[in-house]
Amino acid sequence: MREDGSIHLLGRGNKCVNTAGEKVFPEEVEETAKTHPAVEDCLVFGVPDERLGQRVVAVVEARPNRSVTAVDVTQHVRSLAGYKVPRDVKLVDRVPRTAAGTWRHRLRGPLSLRPQITPRGPAHARPGRVDQGG
Repeated sequence: MREDGSIHLLGRGNKCVNTAGEKVFPEEVEETAKTHPAVEDCLVFGVPDERLGQRVVAVVEARPNRSVTAVDVTQHVRSLAGYKVPRDVKLVDRVPRTAAGTWRHRLRGPLSLRPQITPRGPAHARPGRVDQGG
C-alpha cells in the first residue's frame, strides 16, 4: 500500500495471510463478505505490517444500484474470528478480474481507492483504517 492510499497489486503470493501468527485464508473472508446483500465482489489479501507481519485487506465492489460502506463489510464478517476481519477495507468501482474470473493482479497502474477515515468508537475498538465510501 502506498502513502497516497493506492495499492499496486503484483500478485497474492502465498494464498495464506499470516497475521500476528494466525493463518487467514483469503477465500474464507471473501466468501463471507460476498454474503452481504450489497456486496458484488471481494478480494482479500495480506499487506506487510511492521507489528503483525501482515494485515488483512479487503477490496470490495458494491452490487449495482446498492450502497455499502467499509463499516458494513467489517461488521458483516465479524462472524469470523477477529483476526480474520480486514483491518483495511477499500471500496472500488470494480474488483479487477480477468475474462476467466480470476483476479487481475497485474494492473497497468495502481488500483484507485476512495479516501479513508480512521474508525472511532466501540464498534471499531481495534486499530485499522476503514473507507467510508465517500
